Amino acid sequence: MKNKIFPDLLLLALLFLSVTGSAQNDKPIIVDVDKPLSTIQPTMWGIFFEDINFGADGGLYSEMVKNRSFEFYKPLEGWTVDVAGNASSYFVIHNREEEKPGNPRFARVILEYGVNRLSLTNDGFRGMGIKQKNKYYFSLLASSHEKSDIKLRIEILGHDGESIGETTIVPKGNEWKKYSATLTAAKTDTTGSLRIWFEGSGTMDIDMLSLFPADTWKNRPNGLRADLVRLLADIKPGFIRFPGGCIVEGYNLGLRYQWKKTIGDVDTRETIINRWNTEFEHRLTPDYYQSFGLGFYEYFQLAEDIGAEPLPVLNCGMACQFNSAEVAEIDEIDPYIQDALDLVEFANGTPDSKWGKVRAQMGHPEPFNLKYLGIGNEQWGPQYFERYALFEKAIKEKYPEIRLVSGTGPSPDGDLFDYAREALKGLHPYVVDEHYYRSPLWFRDNATRYDRYDRKGYKVFAGEYAAQSKYTGSPENQNTWECALSEAAFMTGLERNADVVFMCSYAPLFANIDAWQWTPDLIWFNNLTSFGTPNYYVQKMFSTNRGSSVLNMTLNNAPLTGQNGIYATAAIDNDSNEIILKLVNTGQKAQPVDIVFKSSEKLGALAKMEVLKSEDLNSVNSPEQPTLISPVDTEIALKGKNLSRVLAGYSFSVIRIKVSK
Repeated sequence: MKNKIFPDLLLLALLFLSVTGSAQNDKPIIVDVDKPLSTIQPTMWGIFFEDINFGADGGLYSEMVKNRSFEFYKPLEGWTVDVAGNASSYFVIHNREEEKPGNPRFARVILEYGVNRLSLTNDGFRGMGIKQKNKYYFSLLASSHEKSDIKLRIEILGHDGESIGETTIVPKGNEWKKYSATLTAAKTDTTGSLRIWFEGSGTMDIDMLSLFPADTWKNRPNGLRADLVRLLADIKPGFIRFPGGCIVEGYNLGLRYQWKKTIGDVDTRETIINRWNTEFEHRLTPDYYQSFGLGFYEYFQLAEDIGAEPLPVLNCGMACQFNSAEVAEIDEIDPYIQDALDLVEFANGTPDSKWGKVRAQMGHPEPFNLKYLGIGNEQWGPQYFERYALFEKAIKEKYPEIRLVSGTGPSPDGDLFDYAREALKGLHPYVVDEHYYRSPLWFRDNATRYDRYDRKGYKVFAGEYAAQSKYTGSPENQNTWECALSEAAFMTGLERNADVVFMCSYAPLFANIDAWQWTPDLIWFNNLTSFGTPNYYVQKMFSTNRGSSVLNMTLNNAPLTGQNGIYATAAIDNDSNEIILKLVNTGQKAQPVDIVFKSSEKLGALAKMEVLKSEDLNSVNSPEQPTLISPVDTEIALKGKNLSRVLAGYSFSVIRIKVSK
């Protein structure tokens, strides 16, 4: 008897759950178009650049020669010297620190007694990317001693040592001068090199040996790599934060980022070791340095080029607390504050001001219109807030219009985070930087994080976030679809809370396939090609579909924050008169959704839809399949003010619907 009743009761229970579940699914999602909520800031979605993973030298900065001025700890790092001919020919490094402290070293080539040859070969940054028929500009500074008749023969080599481009230069006179020549490549090669032959006899001093492709971004000399800038421009970022990150802090204060040393002529910019060069035992890169050919002027110029607000971050008198934890004493903090004041003048000052004049002399007489300034990266504890308060007081007294960025440290919770939230109550930053490097599940679970924030409290800058497929710092982390999809779910919560969250950026931005230290990263590249990860396309879809104001979007009178695996947000774009829906299905199964628009205006019969999806949560984009996971566009039909769709499993969709005005 019991055996018969129990299955019947179980069947009834299952039927009841099935019916009630269907009833919940059958209820429509409501979007209230007529009553926009909070404004979405133009800076809502941006990008964060840090010189990690060979992101600057060997990446965004197009210089192809590594250690071009012999300033690495090992002066010949990256160079191979080969002497052919008489043994009295030789190559030495000289130092002129008192005369030129920013670039003290130079090389001296001495060829004696008849026909002699000496060659210098540079392999670049894990090779040099050479494109067939592309032009390359070689240059160097040289001083030819009296009675010297040395000629330079410059070659681009393929990976097999074959010469695939050649030119000559004959320096004359003992004054230091810049000499240039153009080479045209006969073949394409991903791992080429540069060889300079010195032929003849005599003595010659050389420095700043350089090779740039002609096809830099906007074809600028000393320019940026065009394909990487294009990927950034395509995001249409509201801001670009630079130059980091922990790179701002330095391992110690002597190796901190000092913006004044990154401007002016490139041959006067002081090369220093990159703080990421030996940070990770699993990816030691002792040849990782900063030449600062990509400096603060170039960062401002890049921001202007891609239509992004510049957001520089400055050292606050504290080195990285994970490394040396060195601090400048309070009575020694004035030079750091003065650097901040001078940076505002460099960016915004008139050409007759001290630092505005420097900007104008570099080629930009008009101001860069700096509005935002970060003080410190992810410092924590009372020592940080004591120093931040001094910066805030000084900057606000002289430049009250500048919006300052503070932070809560390296984690989104815990004692340090709680301390920071209390300390910030007595300060007045424009936004406060919060960082999240957590598991995909954490991102999905925290889509409601900012629902609970005090609307009268500080505004948030989600300055660094990335879902970790393994654990933070793991070399096995990958840019999987699960990570990207979970970030999309989390980002719906950021957008829905646009009255609290003002700025957001994924981190890190770039990674060299052959020279990375940290994963995951938004964009990967080698010497010739680059591609966006699934995470890149998530960021791009949010940023290019930002909207002007949040719309109330509910299911059963509640925001969509994971019900049946669905996360969603809605916005209105006042410029294009379009409703923008962002719908994330984190479940494996396809999900039907019915959406009803409460609108006094007529809606278009067709809508544009962009879908990013994959059936495999572990799938990634790669050099072999760079667009394996990438958006697909289509059109869908509406019935009056109703929209019915089936959201594919593991998908992120953006729908734009025209509103008649």
